[in-house]
Amino acid sequence: MFPSRGTLRPVDPRRVRITGGFWAQRQAVNGSATIEHCRTWLDRLGWTGNFAATGTGTSRRRGREFSDSEVYKHVEAMCWESVRPGGTNYDARLDELTAMIAGAQAADGYLHTAFGRPGQPERYSDLNFGHELYCAGHLIQAGVAAARTGRADGLLAVARRAADHICDTFADARICGHPEIETALVELFRVTGEQRYLDQAARFVDRRGHRSLPEHEFGWRYFQDAVPVRDGEVFHGHSVRALYLAAGAVDVAVETGDDALLRAVAGQFDRTLARRTYITGGMGSRHLDESFGDDFVLPPDRAYSETCAGVATVMLAHRLLLATGDLRYGDIVDRVLHNVIATAVADDGQAFFYANTLHQRTPTEAVPPDREQLRFGGGPRAPWFEVSCCLNNVARLLASLGTYLVTEDDAGVQVHHYAPMTVEGDGTRLTVSTDYPEGGSVVVTADRAVTVRVPAWAHGTAPARDGDQVRLELPMKPRWTFPDPRVDATRGCAAVEVGPVVMCAESVDQEDGVTLDDIQVDTSVAPEATAVKGRLIRPVERDWPYQSGNDTPESSEPIVVTLVPYHRWARRGPSTMRIWLPTTP
Repeated sequence: MFPSRGTLRPVDPRRVRITGGFWAQRQAVNGSATIEHCRTWLDRLGWTGNFAATGTGTSRRRGREFSDSEVYKHVEAMCWESVRPGGTNYDARLDELTAMIAGAQAADGYLHTAFGRPGQPERYSDLNFGHELYCAGHLIQAGVAAARTGRADGLLAVARRAADHICDTFADARICGHPEIETALVELFRVTGEQRYLDQAARFVDRRGHRSLPEHEFGWRYFQDAVPVRDGEVFHGHSVRALYLAAGAVDVAVETGDDALLRAVAGQFDRTLARRTYITGGMGSRHLDESFGDDFVLPPDRAYSETCAGVATVMLAHRLLLATGDLRYGDIVDRVLHNVIATAVADDGQAFFYANTLHQRTPTEAVPPDREQLRFGGGPRAPWFEVSCCLNNVARLLASLGTYLVTEDDAGVQVHHYAPMTVEGDGTRLTVSTDYPEGGSVVVTADRAVTVRVPAWAHGTAPARDGDQVRLELPMKPRWTFPDPRVDATRGCAAVEVGPVVMCAESVDQEDGVTLDDIQVDTSVAPEATAVKGRLIRPVERDWPYQSGNDTPESSEPIVVTLVPYHRWARRGPSTMRIWLPTTP
């Protein structure tokens, strides 16, 4: 993402080398194991083969209607990984897939393997759920990545033909049920300078909210088609759809100079952060339609908090950061990276959470390593899901992570996220030394003026400057965090945070006989990084769970409740877990 306007400028990820620490290992696993794992499953399930089955219709087509997008995200991830300093080169595979994708494109530029062939539904016959423009958006983003990195020769031309077809077909009316095309068209405009792509993106944004899609049981809010983008107050409906649309609207606003649109989206995001976001930064509290709940409806045990929504939150917040220069948007990116993205993927990079619960009441179960899972919410990490949008999304984010860490403007460099790294090129030489998030010491050495983000939880902390160095000592002392009292589901509970990391209690760490549903913690005692003081409550078993008076516990005994970082849970066998801990009276 390289906007032509804005307060801050992104740094090309090729200039950023993460040299160690929390994210270097995750990037390495992503570049080798995760991307390879994704290709294995794409081939095994026939999703890549769909592009080679041109003209065969439904008899050979495999996967859901949006499976094409997974191949495109996989290609995008390989483009960024191939140029990442220290990354894995995927040039040969990119050339192979580019040829396969190009061979499936129709003469008029249309490209989707589930529609328009013999025996298949007609093109654009299901705008609610057909995902044709959604998939085209990911194709275009892959083409943009190819152009930015100099990889996948020919893919940009495929993307342009698809975009030209869309501009011709949707010049006057209609939208897609799943936003994504908007931000993709703006990115294509940025690469090519072709004005019609930006104009079409702006049309798609303005058409939203007029109830033009067919009515559905989930309602128009699910599709972001109930309220015009400019008139909204808060994000609603399907969380990933809402966040992708907001990112596209920001892109349109930046490139067209539409400050009113930018303010509208920023205001909606701010209200969503204040009222509809989990402590982890996760978004979406409804399993039925993967949607935002109403204000303060944030049940931890029913948190959907889809991993893709985490990726989309990073995309949106970073866009607002670039557009406005407001460093506070880095806070939500920091929170999501350490508590959603880092939580989602297994240590070996070959399994992942689709949804990220904050309270696992029943022990997770092991899943077969060779079978796709049909259930998305709850349960353990799985190697693949019937809907596996999340892992390729994380792969493309991690492969390009460097671009989110630092920005530039005419006055100097801004460091938003802390990792051991070097940044070189375009007149800049910068190094960061830190053990964040395990520790709070950060030393930035640069040959230009440097601004560092001080997180909101580190209020009162100020950077110290000495010559070409900036030093920051962030307070990493564990702290109690309490929910807004309007969050009914967590009233009377507390959580522990250490820096950006949310902690949790996991059953495998507790004393014998201790169940997480029967603990209370004493918030009058300061928490430690790995434990808090508490009590084990054993309620009286009754025939009816309601009483006229206060229930008296059968017994109570002091215990120590062991804590681990939330991003480490479910990595040691079946377990239960909870972030929000009931407090003692």
